[in-house]
Amino acid sequence: MRGNFGLKLATMVCLLMALATAKGSALGDRLEIKGDGSTFAYPMYTKWIQEYEKVDPSVRFTYQSNGSGAGIHDVMIGSVDFAGTDGPLNNVQMLDFSTHRNCELLHFPTALGAAVPVYNIPGVKQLNFTPQALAGIYLGNITTWNDPDITKVNPGVSLPANKIVVVHRKDGSGTTYVWTDYLSKVSPEWHELAGLGVSVLWPTGIGGKGNEGVAQLVENTPYSIGYVELTYAVAKGLSYGSVRNRSGEFIKADSASVTAAAAAQAAHSMSDDFRFSITDAPGKDAYPISSFTWILVPSVTPDPAKREALIGFLRWGLTKGQDLLEPLSYARLPDAVIAKEDKAIEKIK
Repeated sequence: MRGNFGLKLATMVCLLMALATAKGSALGDRLEIKGDGSTFAYPMYTKWIQEYEKVDPSVRFTYQSNGSGAGIHDVMIGSVDFAGTDGPLNNVQMLDFSTHRNCELLHFPTALGAAVPVYNIPGVKQLNFTPQALAGIYLGNITTWNDPDITKVNPGVSLPANKIVVVHRKDGSGTTYVWTDYLSKVSPEWHELAGLGVSVLWPTGIGGKGNEGVAQLVENTPYSIGYVELTYAVAKGLSYGSVRNRSGEFIKADSASVTAAAAAQAAHSMSDDFRFSITDAPGKDAYPISSFTWILVPSVTPDPAKREALIGFLRWGLTKGQDLLEPLSYARLPDAVIAKEDKAIEKIK
């Protein structure tokens, strides 16, 4: 009896929370679909929403840039209809969602992006970074710009003896997940001391809120280094470094090198639920700190109008939306991934 009561209660909670988000969703004759989360993907979703309103003006999509951690929290409690994240949920989070909402939380990759090391060194425009140097800087073991681990891979570059000002995210962040996922793969010391996640206990540095906050701090702080999504580095005109990949090549992030990372690793071995990492991918041309960004959608959406609107937006994003990515410094999804997602969308009921 208790088990049946618990199951019925969980089902009721899931439905009530979904109906609560549906309440007040109509703006006049327009249906409102709310999303929030990833700042990594914010420029992309902003553009997608602008363009999709021309396709279906009966629906108003909104998206707040408040970090992947906030987005995951909000979609799990049912206060938004979808969320953006650059770090997939772990097994505990997935089980927690299904237990309390009596439905699945589905991951849909929407684009490929890159986390890049941005820096502010007066007079220095291009730097190479090894995995060991990036890990050493964020561990606090490398503290000056003229450290041998930096200078030896940058011959001919005059690097100062100034202290390195390390900048990281202070909010729950998918960009942090991508960055720390990479550092955990290339540095056993980082893996042991800090690990990976949307939030970690930083060994050193100062925090900025959102990709915007980190970019602003680096822009305004001489001799600083930070990590942001490529779009923000390009938009701000910040210098960002090339990173040595597993093949020993120093690769700068762009749509081609990010696509190469996905093609080398993801398309042939991606899990059925799309929770998959492509950091430190093999391949001579692969940029090593590349990642998918995902939209999170509950598998049960009781409001039929919302359900159809979400499905329509996802299908558009996987087709026409892909044509809008490269001008924003994102990369298209591999065709094999899109084909797999097209079938997975049928799980939304």
